[in-house]
Amino acid sequence: MGLLLAIVTALFFPGIILRVKSMASGRKGPGILQPWKNIRVLLHKGSVISTTTSFVFRIAPAIYLSTIICALLLLPFPGMPSLFGFSGDFILFAYLLALGKFLFILGALDTGSSFEGMGANREALYSMLAEPAFFILFGTLALLTGYTSMQQIFESFQFAGHNSFIIGFIAVYLLIQIAMIENSRMPVDDPKTHLELTMIHEVMILDHSGFDLALMQIGTALKFAMYGLLIANFLVPAEDVKWLVNSENGIEYHEGIAWLLVIQVGVYFLIQVVFAALIGLMESFRARKKLVRNPQFIVTLSSIALVAFILVLLITFKMIG
Repeated sequence: MGLLLAIVTALFFPGIILRVKSMASGRKGPGILQPWKNIRVLLHKGSVISTTTSFVFRIAPAIYLSTIICALLLLPFPGMPSLFGFSGDFILFAYLLALGKFLFILGALDTGSSFEGMGANREALYSMLAEPAFFILFGTLALLTGYTSMQQIFESFQFAGHNSFIIGFIAVYLLIQIAMIENSRMPVDDPKTHLELTMIHEVMILDHSGFDLALMQIGTALKFAMYGLLIANFLVPAEDVKWLVNSENGIEYHEGIAWLLVIQVGVYFLIQVVFAALIGLMESFRARKKLVRNPQFIVTLSSIALVAFILVLLITFKMIG
């Protein structure tokens, strides 16, 4: 369920960002499906591969996309289990994404380009600095709920009391910022820049073309939808979706609870639209930070996650006595 909804979300997510940025700058801008029209064109083109590259460059786009899809299979949808969830699955989730990023970086380094090497270096540094914030956040939620499975964490987390609202706000804020960093967006990178010395993601894909470039763009769209699904798991009530079956004159029929699923799906899409619009607004009115200040900004996210961790320690009385 989560994978299917993420795929549907990815169809319009990049387009909503572009539309919001266009409206914020007073332009008509492209349609919502324009990014996927561009991807469709790329899928029908061949890839130009340099003779100086090895097999790593060729397999990197496919593995990058595959790891994102595998990570999506671990995510539940509110009220419904994930396909392959288990205790401690958020660790596998993080390192599946890390594996894809690792091959992505190796593919950039394999070209031998100094510009792509600079971008790969920054990508590796920013991902390494953002990783502690993610693990501190989910460690905090595991401590609070007593579970280590993402499905059980989301089902057990309830907005009841000011402490839970503080923790929930911090969690959503961190996930938004990590999503921006992992997708090389503002304020750490600008997808519209054309200066190789300050580019990160865009400079890493300079040598990719055609079908390979399409796979990377699809992966980026899915990754945005994936973080939106994580946020939705916090905000959408995790009511169990079960079918009520009544028998009348030997005829069985379903009633009632199907609407619960419809409402949850509707709220999920609303959250994704708001998330995409928020990214568009932030990129319209937020300046990119200087490269030397990006590490400090990313490390600050771990400090914010530690605030939530300390709050949970106080709530559970583990710091008393």
